[in-house]
Amino acid sequence: MFRHAQLESVKAFVGDPAHAGVPLHGRIQRAIRQLILDGALEVGRPLPASRPLAQSLGVSRDTVEAAYRQLHAEGFIERQVGSGSCVSRRARLFAGANAPRRPQAAAQAPRLSARGQALHGTGGVNTVSAPRPFAPGVPETRNFPLHVWERLQREVIREHGSAVLAHSPAQGMASLRRTIADYINLERGGHATPDRVLVLTSSQQALTLCANLLLDAGDRILVEDPMYHGASRAFDAAGLRRVPIAVDAEGMQVARLQRQGHDARAVFLTPSHQFPTGAMLSLDRRLALVHWANQNDAWIIEDDYDSEFHYAGKPTACVQGLDPHERTVYIGTFTKSLFPGLRIGYMVLPSALVAPMTVARSLMDGHSPTLSQLTLARFMEAGHFGAYVRAMRGIYVARRDALLQLVRAHLSDFVVPQVPAGGMQLPCFFKPGIDEQAVLEGARQAGVALQGLTALHASRTPQPGLLLGFAAYTPVEMEMAIKPLATVLRRVTGQV
Repeated sequence: MFRHAQLESVKAFVGDPAHAGVPLHGRIQRAIRQLILDGALEVGRPLPASRPLAQSLGVSRDTVEAAYRQLHAEGFIERQVGSGSCVSRRARLFAGANAPRRPQAAAQAPRLSARGQALHGTGGVNTVSAPRPFAPGVPETRNFPLHVWERLQREVIREHGSAVLAHSPAQGMASLRRTIADYINLERGGHATPDRVLVLTSSQQALTLCANLLLDAGDRILVEDPMYHGASRAFDAAGLRRVPIAVDAEGMQVARLQRQGHDARAVFLTPSHQFPTGAMLSLDRRLALVHWANQNDAWIIEDDYDSEFHYAGKPTACVQGLDPHERTVYIGTFTKSLFPGLRIGYMVLPSALVAPMTVARSLMDGHSPTLSQLTLARFMEAGHFGAYVRAMRGIYVARRDALLQLVRAHLSDFVVPQVPAGGMQLPCFFKPGIDEQAVLEGARQAGVALQGLTALHASRTPQPGLLLGFAAYTPVEMEMAIKPLATVLRRVTGQV
């Protein structure tokens, strides 16, 4: 029978508001099961008959019987006619299963594989659900035409019915692949066909696939210096050896590939809008890059980062469109151009890579949601995507200029801004003698989100500074954040 403390424990569990969503018999069953798991009810211990237990708990006898039947079905108790119920002999397997771990065991690091250690060691790629100035790489979502998206989604459901609830092909829905190919060819000067498009969840997934399918652990990959942190972490997790190539006003210094890239298997770059400097790879360097890759049997991994948001004329054609040898993997995403919650990115692949990349993707997460893909395809086909990007381009350039004015008004004693021709963030380099880490920590305490530039460099003498995102924030929101940032800088430099 139950001791007084055990009965009170069952009563407390049953009456706990946190369990209000569980049926009454389920609460009783879980309370008794927990006593068994904790070892408080030993093997062979008789349980109270259903009638007196029901009276003690203030419930019906049927409720207790339902709880006992479930415990019996799960093997926690044994029931015999005329003998009542008792804790099952099999409870020896259960007893103590939920006992608290020893403190020293809980503090021990888990035993991970070498690959697991590499993955954990990268620190991952942080995302923010409620961004605040000046978190970079975050698009404005408050202006998105949700009413249009909702209408198109309803049209898709009416047309396709329950088929939108089914699996999508691992390569992606045909209508979306066709629309993406048309967009790349028209807007980016690419050579894309629907059969060479692979729909993914993000550019980060594309980078992970490239790192693991195109190279082996220990292989050399040429990268920009500085470079996008999501790419560096994907490559580090795959065990690749990154070889930094300096960036100047014309992008990656491609001439250095001949000296530093003789045995490299691939090169990664963001030619349309280099992250974080904003430089655009010149045409002659693009052509030289294509020639190098063909001569060295290497892959070009082209992340067309922020290519939609170019503020001074049309951007140069993508490298993929200049490559007749099919050595280029082109990566794009709708996370920045539309909204992060969409979770749709893509690759345009050389023909020989379509099958292996699709198989690998199917092992990672199967496929992208069918309904989202069909809705996006319709959104693009109807011209809404182009109209939205044009509208946001105007908003973003105005916000870039507003941030530039704020920086010059409040931070001119501390930073030198580098005005980008496109993108969603403004690089600002510190004047000599300013401790970047102290500024980042002070800003964090002041509630200002920042990305430091030093961590994006591989060189030993990087130029410290800040990367200020502006796309997701109104001029008023940026002004409210720039003032505490100025206070932090004055404190760090001893001006207050």
